[in-house]
Amino acid sequence: MIEGLDRTPLTRDFFDRPVLDVAPDLLGRTLVRATPDGPIELRLTEVEAYAGEIDPGSHAFRGRTARNSVMFGPPGHAYVYFTYGMWHCLNLVCGPEGRASGVLLRAGDIQVGAELTRERRNSARNDKELAKGPARLATALDVDRALNGTDAIAHPGASLSVLHGTPPPRDQVRNGPRTGVGGDGATHPWRFWIDGDPTVSPYRAHVPRRRAT
Repeated sequence: MIEGLDRTPLTRDFFDRPVLDVAPDLLGRTLVRATPDGPIELRLTEVEAYAGEIDPGSHAFRGRTARNSVMFGPPGHAYVYFTYGMWHCLNLVCGPEGRASGVLLRAGDIQVGAELTRERRNSARNDKELAKGPARLATALDVDRALNGTDAIAHPGASLSVLHGTPPPRDQVRNGPRTGVGGDGATHPWRFWIDGDPTVSPYRAHVPRRRAT
C-alpha cells in the first residue's frame, strides 16, 4: 500500500458525466485489480475518450451490438474488447445510461504488485514498460473478456475499482489526437496524458491496411 495515497473510492457519480470530462479527470487515479495472487495497483497516466454514436472512432458509432452493449451503461463498468486476434483492451464506461461512451485506459505506472505483472509482461525491459500501452496494461493486470461488464465501483469482492489517487496539476495534462484512429475521428484531440511521464505510450497515427493483391 502506498503511504499517503488518497484511497477514497470513486463513486458512480464520477463516471456519470460527459466522457470529455471524465477522461482527463481519470489521470492520476489509482486502478486496483484484485487477483488470486494479490492486488495490483496502477496510477493512470494516459487515456483516450470515445463518445459513442457521435464518434466515428467508437465501437458504438453504428449503434448497439452484442459486442458493445456494455458501453450503453450503467456508468462505472468495465468494457473489455479483444483486438487483432491477440490483445485485450480495458475501458471504463461513463456518461448517462443509454448513451454509449467510454474511456480507454492506455497506460499507467504499476505501484503495487509489480512482481505479479512481470510474470505476464516478461518482455518489458523495465518496470516503466509494464503497462505502457493499452494491450500491455490489460496483460499486466490479467484482464480479459471475463471482466467485460464488471462493476468497477468499489464493493466487497470487486475485481476492479478506482481510487481517488493523486491527480496531476492541470498544467501537466496534455491532449492530442488518439492513437491509431483514422477517418473522420482521426483529428479529435481526445487522448489525454500526464506530460513527461515515462509510462506514457508513444503516439502513432493511423495507418490504413493495404488490401491483398
